[in-house]
Amino acid sequence: MNVKPLADRVLIEPNPAEEKTAGGLFIPDTAKEKPLAGKVLAVGPGTTDVKMEVKVGDQVLYGKYAGTEISVDGKDYLIMKQNDILAII
Repeated sequence: MNVKPLADRVLIEPNPAEEKTAGGLFIPDTAKEKPLAGKVLAVGPGTTDVKMEVKVGDQVLYGKYAGTEISVDGKDYLIMKQNDILAII
């Protein structure tokens, strides 16, 4: 991966969306909800005001509309500021 986030930004690989409900029904692509959790793949160096608290490999929760979607080598990722992350799991 050749993406290196700058400042206090974090690169996240979203977890895959649920394919089935708890009752066993398949969810069509149009009804799938955007995942709100993912794995941190890269972390920027931080700034003088913001110390980076997440590290590569952390599982995190983030807001529904947080970050910017990017596609690298046909795979989708999110890049967002550290303050958009709600929690480390």
